[in-house]
Amino acid sequence: MLFFPVQQELDCINDSGDIIGKITFDAAQDEYVFSPARKDIVLSVIEEATIAIRIAGLKSGKFSIPMQDDD
Repeated sequence: MLFFPVQQELDCINDSGDIIGKITFDAAQDEYVFSPARKDIVLSVIEEATIAIRIAGLKSGKFSIPMQDDD
């Protein structure tokens, strides 16, 4: 799985090159959340685990989502 930063979000791209969803920071809940690209997307066990690892790394500070500089 590839995680590609876009506008303070991470696109989650599977091994086939399809964007399956995004990880964003929900400031109201003070947590990172995964949102599937479509309601009919079914994640594999490996995809779910990889996304959970990335979210845990974001929470711990191991990973970050680059902020966009519009200047």
